[in-house]
This record gives sequence, structure tokens and C-alpha cells, in this order.
Amino acid sequence: MATKKPVIGLLGGGQLGRMLCEAAGPLGIPIAVLDAEDCPAKQANQNSLHVTGSFKDPEKIKLLASRVDFLTVEIEHVETEVLEEIATKGVEVPSPDGKGTILKKVSVHPSWKTIRLIQDKYQQKEYFAKNGIPVAEQMAIESGEGRADSLDEAAWKYGFPFMLKGSKGSYDGRGNFKVSGPEDLKSAIEQMGDQPLYAEKWVPFEMELSVMVLRTEDDDGNLKHVYPYPVVETIHEDSICTKVFYPPRSIPEDVKKRAQKVASDVIASLWGRGVFAVEMFLLADGHILVNEVAPRPHNSGHFTIEAVPQMSQYKAQLYSILDLIPRKGANLNARVPSSIMLNILGGAQPTSHNRFVELAESTYDEYTDVYVHLYGKESKPGRKIGHITATGLSSVERLAETITPLINAMDEIRAERIGLKSPVQKQTRRAKPVPLVAVTMGSDSDLTTMTAGLKILDEFNVPYEVRITSAHRTPHHMMKFAAEMTKSGCKVIIAAAGGAAHLPGMLASEVHIPVIGVPVKASVLDGVDSLHSIVQMPRGIPCATVGIGNSTNAALLAIRILGSAYPEYAERMIRYQEKMKNEVLAKDEKIQSVGWQEYLQGMQKK
Repeated sequence: MATKKPVIGLLGGGQLGRMLCEAAGPLGIPIAVLDAEDCPAKQANQNSLHVTGSFKDPEKIKLLASRVDFLTVEIEHVETEVLEEIATKGVEVPSPDGKGTILKKVSVHPSWKTIRLIQDKYQQKEYFAKNGIPVAEQMAIESGEGRADSLDEAAWKYGFPFMLKGSKGSYDGRGNFKVSGPEDLKSAIEQMGDQPLYAEKWVPFEMELSVMVLRTEDDDGNLKHVYPYPVVETIHEDSICTKVFYPPRSIPEDVKKRAQKVASDVIASLWGRGVFAVEMFLLADGHILVNEVAPRPHNSGHFTIEAVPQMSQYKAQLYSILDLIPRKGANLNARVPSSIMLNILGGAQPTSHNRFVELAESTYDEYTDVYVHLYGKESKPGRKIGHITATGLSSVERLAETITPLINAMDEIRAERIGLKSPVQKQTRRAKPVPLVAVTMGSDSDLTTMTAGLKILDEFNVPYEVRITSAHRTPHHMMKFAAEMTKSGCKVIIAAAGGAAHLPGMLASEVHIPVIGVPVKASVLDGVDSLHSIVQMPRGIPCATVGIGNSTNAALLAIRILGSAYPEYAERMIRYQEKMKNEVLAKDEKIQSVGWQEYLQGMQKK
């Protein structure tokens, strides 16, 4: 006899609930939803367990709880008092003999304690600060007659600008007001109303980051483990997340790891099982501040459906709640090098988004896949009605170039919606692609030797940068360059040097990525000294070496190394080799047909 599978009850049936149900279906995990009859989740998951009504209605929540084994939420704006009662005291269900009722405790994940804390953004950050988690400075704003004086105090304490935020009930940037100067104080009071408020010191961030974190705990509420997903970059427009880039563009590996560590520390301090989103600010000096936490699947985690299919955020939510995460851990690594998620937002007209979706459905090449998700929601201006995820086999910058028509279409729809004549073209410091190859030399006199290799990199469309770093004249600068390359997205270093030629070897001793040395012919010994200096590296410090002055082979070897991780370069190398073969075969055919004398005369004329 088959064992009955536990049922998960879901408060809220919007798009997040729909995608949770879509993940649960193939796994055979039953979901019962509490929301309106025609909500997106119920469209994707019909069964007799559903409860029609408001997910804020305590009686409806108790009815749902009576039908399930676990409760979870799609949105944090729920009644935590009834969740606390269900988790600690239980909910009435018919007794087995049918003669009365008994109390059944239902596990609530994440815990009602977490949800209650998250609901108050001011208290949330106060709690994080007490736990040593970096957050922006903040202060509570008094209500009633003391509000104006309290705002004046915030202005004196933080200066202008500063942020005024609602403590409860706000999301997607709603409930925020930027106070730019004294003239905004009166407007802030009028616009924000009498809701609980707090002031936050202005954070001049460079980039917004987000990390989804999977949290597991035992049945007694003791933390077992937290597992961070890869960090992503998020772009917000009109207070709504519109684009998500994996991996973040142009930030070092140590910053990504630090963001994952901060996010993990945040979620380890909370209670309950499930996936959580931690949104953060990256400052110019590399510091990270926590902005907000969502105790549920999140917009910034949609990319995991295709990029982390073995454990998407929705599968992780289900498995964590049911305590099915293997003891050995969860594999949350992306299966692709890059991914970009674009939200489908309602435009000026109900059909404005159609051209965006149609373009996405026709966008494809051998290195890019595009996936469309529609939520079954009525289109309204600015409403999230779907998303599009593109995955690529190369860098995120290259993926962005490939789907530029999609990004442009998205921006055009936004421009129409907000009444702009043309899309706003934002200037960004990340316009330059991350170099996959770094080319450096000990002196500018080596540039002539390196020109042939640089032309090869151009021919193969490899993003690269050229530097001058002498091992002898600027050793500290060389070490700094090595550290920069180690932290960046650079995959190969090509280093040219003559004479003693220590540059390639010294770089090879400092970095973990491949280094290719190019011996440069100097005024004596015809470059043999340079060749021996590079090729005779001690055991344990490998440094690939090409022929004297042969920067062409150095570039081709670098491209072959890239080809092991980026299929497009492998394909281009195959075509390059095929072209060389065909050129030789054509010459062979010609010399056979005209004879060697005529062939030689033709060569001499060239």
C-alpha cells in the first residue's frame, strides 16, 4: 500500500504560488492553495483541497490548516497570530472515530516568528544589526504631532538626501520616499500618511545584489544548514525589479563570496525551513549592506528554474519544508555560465507586452536559450504578468549583447507606459565587457611582437585588455595586476618578455589561471635567452611557452583554453582549423595543376 504523501498548504496563489505548484506537480507533492478561485496558482493546480477566500482571513487559514500537514506562504503579509496558534496549539480536525474533534499541530515554514519579524522592516533591521549583520543606519520616526520634529531630527542626523520608509505593508519599493532637501519634508508627511515610518541614511550604492538562501532545520527548530545560491545583480526601475543578471557584471569573485556569506549569516539568524531572498547594496569600497529579506521564493530567484534545474528555488522550497534535503547537502551551482531574467510588465495597453513575448519566442541561437513564463494574470500597467529567462554558454556580457533586441523591446514598453517619447538610455560603468584574456608585456617595445596575437584575439571576438607590467621595473604593479586578474573574470594571461624574461613566470607563480609566455627576441642571443628563461620554470609553477616571437600561437592557445568552457570559441577554433586545412588543400591542388615552376613564379609576383 502506497504511503500517503504529506500535503503542503500555501497562503497566497499568485505567480510565486503558481511556479511552486508547477514544480510540485512532477514531484507528486500535493499543494492546497488559499486564495481567490481564479488565482494563478489554482489555474495550474486544481484539486479538492483548495480553499477559496482571503489568505488574511483567520478562519480560512484554519480551514486550510485542517487539510494539510505543512503551511507555507507566497507573501509575507499574512496574519501571524493565527499561524502562531496553529503551530503551537494546533487546529481542530475531526477525531478518527468521528465523534468529536482533536487538535492537530501543523508545521509552519518559515516560522511565524520569522514572518512577524520580516513584516516590520524597521524591527527586522534592528534585529540584524544586533546580530552583527551590516545594515544602513536608521531611526524610528514618531507618529502624530511629533512626526515633523522627528523628521527634522533625521535630517540633522543623516543630512540630505535620506530615505523615509514605511515599516509595514510595503514591497517592490512602494512605501519609500526620498527626502532630497528641506523642501521635501512637508510632502513626505503628506504622502506617507500616518503609517509607522523610519528614516534610513542614504546609501550611495554601486550595485544591487541578491542571494537566495536555502535553510534547513530539524523538527525541534534547530538550524541544520544554510546553502546560498549564486549571487545575482538586480536592476530596479520605477521601484520594480526589471532585470536580473547572473553572474553580476564586473565584480570580483571575493565580493560574490562575501555577499553569499552575509546572506547566509542573515538567514541563519532566522527561524524555519525554506528559501529566502536577501537583497543587498554593494558600496564603492566593496562593503555590503543588507537592504531587505523576503521569507519565500523571490523575483531574483526565477533564473534558477532554468539555470539551476537540479534544485530551483521552488524545488528547494518544497524539499526543505518536507525535510527532504539530502544529508550531504544541496547542489545549488548553476548549470550554465550565464543567465538573464527579464520581467514581463504590463504596458500602456493590455496587449503592449505581446510583441515582447513574440520576440522572445523567436530569439534563439546555438549558444542561447530563451524561456517564456506567463502567469495567467490580467495585464495592467506595471503589473508583473510573466518573465523571460535567457541562458548562455558564455559570459553574461555576451548574453546581454545577444538578447539586446529583447532588452530594447522591454525598455520601449516601459517608455510607453510612463509617457516617455523614447527609452531612457542609462550610462553604466559596466558597458565594457569583462576581459577573458589579459595581454601584458614588460615594455612597450614588445608591442610589435604582440600585434599578431592581438589581431587573432580580435578575429575570434575575444574580449581582452592590454597592459604593461615590468617584473623588474615595477614589481609591485605587476603583483597588483596579478591580484586583479585573479579576482576578475579573466581566464588566461598572455605575458611577453625579453632577455631575462621573468614576467610570465612571476605571474604564473601569483595566479591560479593559465599563463602563456611569449619569448621576445632581444638585441643579443636572438631570443633564445628569453625562451629558456620562460620554459625552464621550476616544478610546481607551470608556464606554457610558445616559440620566440610567436604571439599568434599564444593567442590561439588562449582561445583553445577558453573553448573548454565556452563552446562558441571551440566552434570558432574548429572553423579556423578547417579554413587552414582548406587553404593547404587548395595550394596542393594548384601546384599539382600548374607545376612547381609556375607556382613559384606566382608566389614571387606576390
